[in-house]
Amino acid sequence: MPSFDIVSEVDEVALRHAVENATRELASRFDFRGVEASIEQSGLAVTFKTESDFQVQQLEEIFTKNAVKQGISPAGADRPDKPEHSGKTFSLTLTFRQGIDQPTAKQLVKLIKEAKLKVQASIQGDQVRVTGKKRDDLQEAIALVKGSKIETPLQFNNFRD
Repeated sequence: MPSFDIVSEVDEVALRHAVENATRELASRFDFRGVEASIEQSGLAVTFKTESDFQVQQLEEIFTKNAVKQGISPAGADRPDKPEHSGKTFSLTLTFRQGIDQPTAKQLVKLIKEAKLKVQASIQGDQVRVTGKKRDDLQEAIALVKGSKIETPLQFNNFRD
């Protein structure tokens, strides 16, 4: 029986490339000359550190632009409301989530069931598996999920016939 999985994953290699490209761009920016500013990654967390609140926002914009070029959606990150101030530096940490959380998974299953497609959706851990009798039905389900207003960045993998 044909099936596919709906997942939310962040490629750590692409994230590292985005951080490296943003750091390279930061080194060439005129407005950051003579300013202590850094973009660091540890696992799925990216930290921006600099001397002012405004510059932290600029670092985040530089990183976001490079992340989008690498195919990483910044919507999949937990972002604090305002930068943390300690001493003379401001820092902001974006933490990227892996997997689909339970409320989002339930929302996906409900969305698919309400559309009355000839597919079944089931939650399996941190992913949602969709099965159906025809490949066309599965492609309709993919189009439905892509067109929905779910904030979490989603990928479709493990498509089997």
